[in-house]
Amino acid sequence: MRTKVGHFVFQGELTVDPDNKTNMKIKPPTTYREQVEIFKTRNLHIKNSESAENYLQRVNYYRLSAYAITLKDPLNKENYKDNSTFEELTSLYEFDRRLRLLLLGVLETIEIAFRTHISYETAHKYGPLGYKDKENFTNEKFHKESLDELDTLISRSRKGELFIEHHFKNYSGHIPIWAAIEVTSFGYISKFYRNLNEDLKKHIAKVYYNVPYLYLESWLQTLSNVRNVCAHYGRLYNKKLTFKPRLFKEDIRRFNNQKVYAAIYIIQRLLTRVERKRFLIELETLIQEYEEHIDYSHIGFPNNWRELLNNKHK
Repeated sequence: MRTKVGHFVFQGELTVDPDNKTNMKIKPPTTYREQVEIFKTRNLHIKNSESAENYLQRVNYYRLSAYAITLKDPLNKENYKDNSTFEELTSLYEFDRRLRLLLLGVLETIEIAFRTHISYETAHKYGPLGYKDKENFTNEKFHKESLDELDTLISRSRKGELFIEHHFKNYSGHIPIWAAIEVTSFGYISKFYRNLNEDLKKHIAKVYYNVPYLYLESWLQTLSNVRNVCAHYGRLYNKKLTFKPRLFKEDIRRFNNQKVYAAIYIIQRLLTRVERKRFLIELETLIQEYEEHIDYSHIGFPNNWRELLNNKHK
């Protein structure tokens, strides 16, 4: 049977692009009920098919299947390990969803604090508009690109942000660093900091975070990426970090820097004592709730993860 939809012609599992004359074998869509049956035929135990079907109406089968990879039988990757259940699969998904929400909260705290530190110190060392002077940065090309990006962000913010329009009306569009920084992203301030002159980078890293600036550069890059993953509902469970953070020698021996635990570890080092205490309580509560289903190796947690996170660094 041939069915034409828009630009493509569908023939069972065969999709034909009439322009490129390319045949692509793509699986046909399945109903929610069929998706439940696929799970069953692959050895995933489902107590209540109707409940599973309702869940799949809210969470895409393809999205959920990414979490099911850890439940696959290593000898037969088409099937799930014996005694694997749909409840176990959804628990992994819900754990990851709640972990993202927890991390988003503390990453917001870290991002806002860093915006404050970088704008305050830049303004006091170079002046309100010193961020426009290429002499205050290490790479002229990156500085120009940074200014171009900031101009775009400021232009987009004129209609929605009163403080930006205020500076256009009263100061001919000259916006001091402490105002301009508020329209930027975590990724932007990470790159901004990396390009600052070394003496100012050292000062900010020492005064506010008590770490060498090379570590802070790396940590900000890692956390800005983790923040984007969380904000766009990406997966943290059983996934490697895109940007692996630089770790101290003693930490490298304790855990690897490829999984989310490494990000969690540097997060707690960048929080104040009160913020850290609250975060660790919430994290431990979350871990305890899902401990039956999660595998520590898939999130990079060492056996003594509580002890390491509760060490005092400040």
